[in-house]
Amino acid sequence: MGFLDSIDISASGLTAQRLRMDTIANNMANVETTQVENGTGPYKRQIVLFQARGTQPTARKFKDIFDEEAKAKTIGTGVRVKEIREVNEDEAPFRKVYDPSHPEADEQGYVNYPNVNIVEEMINMISSTRAYEANAKVIEASKSMAARALDIGR
Repeated sequence: MGFLDSIDISASGLTAQRLRMDTIANNMANVETTQVENGTGPYKRQIVLFQARGTQPTARKFKDIFDEEAKAKTIGTGVRVKEIREVNEDEAPFRKVYDPSHPEADEQGYVNYPNVNIVEEMINMISSTRAYEANAKVIEASKSMAARALDIGR
């Protein structure tokens, strides 16, 4: 693995974590959105799914993948965003709040609020921030090592 490969891998992590942070911020901004633009109900929480760069989703066993990678002696090439997925109501139900005066209230007086949990989003934001910082430190360490290697030649 070359010097630029490590920077490229970390840069892919920076990009992926930045998108994850943006998605989390969007979730937090819409925590009280009871009706989306197209009128299909409350905002649905979104999550970002990552995938190793250069791989295609296949139904293979972990052992087979591990053996194949060990034989090839390859090192990862980074990460990419596979998809941004909405969390269905089956996975995380909408929050129901009794407020009969609300314009979006149903016949029983309940309003459906998004399936966004602020505490969970804050934890995810901290996790994403730490991963972003770790990738930034890898880039700094790579630059520092390259600078030291150039100093040896003087």
